[in-house]
Amino acid sequence: MPLDQSEVTPELVALWSNRKWRLNNLYYIEDKYGAVVKFKMNEAQEKLLDDLHYLNIVLKARQLGFSTLILLLALDCCLFNSNFAAGLIADSLDNSSNLLDRIKFAYKKLPEELKSVRPVEKKNASEIHFNNGSWVEVGVSLRSGTKNFLHISEYGRICAQRPDKAKEVKSGALNTLAQKQLGFIESTAEGRGGDFHDKVLGAQKVIDREPHDMEWKLHFYAWFDAPEYTTDSPVTLTAKDEEYFEKLATRGVKLTEGQKRWYALKKLEQGEDMLKEYPSDPEEAFQAVRDGAYFAKQIHGLRERGRIGEATIDPRTPVNTFWDLGMNDMTVIWLHQLIAGNHRFIGYYESSGEGIAHYIKWLNAWSVTHGAVFGRHFGPHDIEHRQMGVMADSIRQIALDLGFNFEVVPRTLDKVNTIEAARTILPQCEFDEAATAEGLAHLESYSKDWDEKLGVWRSHPRHDDHSHAADAFMTFVDSKIAPTNRPRTAWKPKKRV
Repeated sequence: MPLDQSEVTPELVALWSNRKWRLNNLYYIEDKYGAVVKFKMNEAQEKLLDDLHYLNIVLKARQLGFSTLILLLALDCCLFNSNFAAGLIADSLDNSSNLLDRIKFAYKKLPEELKSVRPVEKKNASEIHFNNGSWVEVGVSLRSGTKNFLHISEYGRICAQRPDKAKEVKSGALNTLAQKQLGFIESTAEGRGGDFHDKVLGAQKVIDREPHDMEWKLHFYAWFDAPEYTTDSPVTLTAKDEEYFEKLATRGVKLTEGQKRWYALKKLEQGEDMLKEYPSDPEEAFQAVRDGAYFAKQIHGLRERGRIGEATIDPRTPVNTFWDLGMNDMTVIWLHQLIAGNHRFIGYYESSGEGIAHYIKWLNAWSVTHGAVFGRHFGPHDIEHRQMGVMADSIRQIALDLGFNFEVVPRTLDKVNTIEAARTILPQCEFDEAATAEGLAHLESYSKDWDEKLGVWRSHPRHDDHSHAADAFMTFVDSKIAPTNRPRTAWKPKKRV
């Protein structure tokens, strides 16, 4: 039977008024080994609590316990504040249900005195309501109602696997959070690109000052912030390991021998995922190859070999252009020079809702600014048939009338073959980082489609905002793998009546 509220002594009320005491003394959890233990904040969790802002991005290594802390904080806010609405979002319904199950478990283990004062009025698979008008709701988007607390778990994975769902979260759930209330985006990194990456970059820009109430504050926690990540197990450190640890030392990170051994052994287990799962800094976290991404590994290799940086435009070498033409979506152009056998990309442009004349005008202005001359212009297979606007002429005909003679790149019968060819030719490429940053971000994020029902990557590419840059790049790939001695199609302007 519930206790009488008269048994809630003034001493208990005094203790319950201290949030840090409550978090360290009232709640029980299941630890990573399945044992039921009283929750005690570790050093990283306590630092996050002490450094809280209204909007908080938590980028971290695995198994530091931030998800647990945030869930308990949501429950705590509901128990000790009236009419407080907390929303929890995960990347799948199963995972969102798991978040609520952890909330329910912590509540069940509360002292009877507290549960007597704050009983549950209603609970189901997606909500739990308390007698003070506060409640916790879970889901995968949560578009309705106003929230005082919002936790988005593994947002990086949502952005990578389900960009459509990420848009719902961005336009829906984030807009339910009232101003000057508590918001948490907590995730490991999942490659460059996407709203999670964008928000981290935005938070980094204000890292040297206290963010405004509508700006996100970045909380980063490296693998070496976890004191348990150490081992006495024998391991021989490689030269590459030693080089990595030396680089950390130059940044003021002093590792113990046990930490070095732990990292080396964990890297043997994790392989390419090590940077994502156990990063040393925010930039490193996003260097890891994203699951399902077609070109991320090749572009990561280019960065490591210094082939993405500052590239010089050679005014003596013609500039070629490679296009993907959009009708109701994006048109993309890659600008390219072939220098000493290397494919150097020195420009990128994208826009939408414009006719072909707009893009030709932009190219002409670019050539004047850079003192460059154009070589060949390659368009996709349907350039002879597609139209922009209401004019009856094809895009190719209109471009020719404006002085641009497109060469038509034959349609590939199997796009996957072209993707494989792109993976082969990318290591031979160079990119001017500043001039092609937008295009590179698209290439790194171009990925297989995600089958939400089966939880696997499909064998075909996803069509999204990244597709157009990738398709324009594959116009380049198809132009190179096609026979170079094929005759150019004769093409003359139409006579105007």
